[in-house]
Amino acid sequence: MLAAAFEMEIYFLIFVFAIILIVLLSIVGKYISLWFQAFVSGTPIPFFNIIGMSLRKIPPRIIVNARINAYKAGLKQISVADLETHYLAGGHIEAVVSSMIAADKANINLDWRRATAIDLAGRDIRDAINTSVHPKVIDCPSGGGYSTGVAKDGIQIHVRARVTVRTNMLQLVGGATEETIIARVGEGIVSAIGGADTHMDVLSAPEKISKRVLEKGLDSSTAFMILSIDIVEMTLGENVGARLRADKAESDKRIAQAEAEKRRTMAVAAEQENKAKVKDKEAALLEAQATIPLAMAEAFRKGNLGIMDYMRIQNVDADTTMRKALAKPEEIGTK
Repeated sequence: MLAAAFEMEIYFLIFVFAIILIVLLSIVGKYISLWFQAFVSGTPIPFFNIIGMSLRKIPPRIIVNARINAYKAGLKQISVADLETHYLAGGHIEAVVSSMIAADKANINLDWRRATAIDLAGRDIRDAINTSVHPKVIDCPSGGGYSTGVAKDGIQIHVRARVTVRTNMLQLVGGATEETIIARVGEGIVSAIGGADTHMDVLSAPEKISKRVLEKGLDSSTAFMILSIDIVEMTLGENVGARLRADKAESDKRIAQAEAEKRRTMAVAAEQENKAKVKDKEAALLEAQATIPLAMAEAFRKGNLGIMDYMRIQNVDADTTMRKALAKPEEIGTK
């Protein structure tokens, strides 16, 4: 009986141990498979390091697969610690590793530090690599509009251009975006048109505009390198110079009219003032003439004027009146 009981206890312990072993194997089985996958891929990762990833809230499969892909692609400098650090910083491991592999195959200088900085800055690193491999075409201005410049002869020219750019990996973090490229190219086009002597110079050689704009280095401090600027459409606008000259002539005419009206008003005012002065003089004359009879009467009383003197004065006055009447011209229509 004791032997049978002892044997039952042994079987029970073996059964319990088997269950514990199965549970342990089921728990660590996925880690063993990842460890074995890394081992047979030539990129061995310590088994306890894989377990530690789970304890640090890092998905081991993502790190192991990323490490294997990078190692097989020749990016042996990327360590497991680098991958874990970038994941904990909130980065996208798979996107960064695949982008670095594509950059390496395309001979684009992109190291791990710069790639992770681009990813953490919120830029789409895959799109940046694609733009480096396949240059991007940007309409300038965007939305189907036109950049309008005025040549020195006053003729407007509406221009639509296309800008071919590729990503500048060295300035992708902190560099200006497409909107800055569009604004700078539009400004350069307007400036180049404004420097032309006539609109015919622009229409006959549009490549000169592209050359002048490219010489300005418009891609400095931006996330792109401008490869080419191509003029795709040119149309003539209104004659701004003629309109401005017409407006100036109309303005000058109004100013001259205002000055003439001012002088006329001043002349009329001076004429009215002179008439008022004449009236004042006439009134003074009449007032002086009114004192003559009084003076003559006073002269009679004092004996200074005799009757014959008075008669001679009357004759002279009558003779003067007759002469004035004879000298007056006849009115038209009178006999």
